[in-house]
Amino acid sequence: MNDKLGQLWGIGVGPGDPELITVKALHCLQRCPVVAFPAGRHGRPGMAQTIVAPWLQPEQVQLPLWFPYVQDATTLETAWQAAATQVSEYLTQGQDVVFATEGDASFYSTFTYLAQAVQQQQPWAQIQTVPGVCSPLAAAAALGQPLTVQHQRLTILPVMHTLEALETALDQAEVVVLMKVAAVYAQVWQILQRRELLAQSRVVTHISGADQRIYDNLDNHPQLSLPYFSLLIVHCG
Repeated sequence: MNDKLGQLWGIGVGPGDPELITVKALHCLQRCPVVAFPAGRHGRPGMAQTIVAPWLQPEQVQLPLWFPYVQDATTLETAWQAAATQVSEYLTQGQDVVFATEGDASFYSTFTYLAQAVQQQQPWAQIQTVPGVCSPLAAAAALGQPLTVQHQRLTILPVMHTLEALETALDQAEVVVLMKVAAVYAQVWQILQRRELLAQSRVVTHISGADQRIYDNLDNHPQLSLPYFSLLIVHCG
C-alpha cells in the first residue's frame, strides 16, 4: 500500500446546468486526478458526467461506475462493492478520487452507498462530502416561487411505491414534492384531481438543463409522457 493514501470526495454537481456547481466542488473536481461518476445507459453519458464534462482536463482519469436501476438488495450491494473496489484501487495508489453526483451528494445520492462500501473495504479511507444544489430547490427557482414559506411543512417522496404514501403526505404537509414521478403520473393526477389540487401543482422536467420544460396547472395535462428526470411540486395550502 502507498504510504500516502488517496482521499475520496463526493461532490454534488447540481441538477443539470454546469454553472450550478459550487466553487468548492469545482475546485475539488479540477484538482483530483481521478473523476468518477455513475455510468450512463445505452452508450450515452450519464447526467453527472454531462454536467462536469465542460470542467474536466484531458489528463484526468474518467471512471464511470455501474449502478443498476433495480430494487433487488443483493444486486445493488454487488454493484456498490464492485464500484468501491474500482475506487479503492486508485486510493491505495495515493490518488484522490472525486465522485460527481447530480444534485446533492447527501440527498438520495448514490454517493452515500459508494462511500459506505469504500469504508467497509478500506476502513482507513478518508471521505469528504461537498454539498450541491438539489432538484427540488432548483425546480422552485425555475418556477419563480419559494419552495416553502413561514411554517409550511414540506414532504419529499423520492419514489412513490404506494398511492397511500401520497395520500398521507397530502394530509400532513402544505408542500409535497414527488421526485421521479414519470412512472406514476397518471395515478398521481387522479389523486390530485379528486383533491382539487391540480391548479396548485406543477411539473418540471430536466431541471435547469437546456431542455427544461415546465407544465403549469395540471388540469390541462391529464396525460403526459415524462422523462425519468421529472419532478412534481404540489402546494396544498
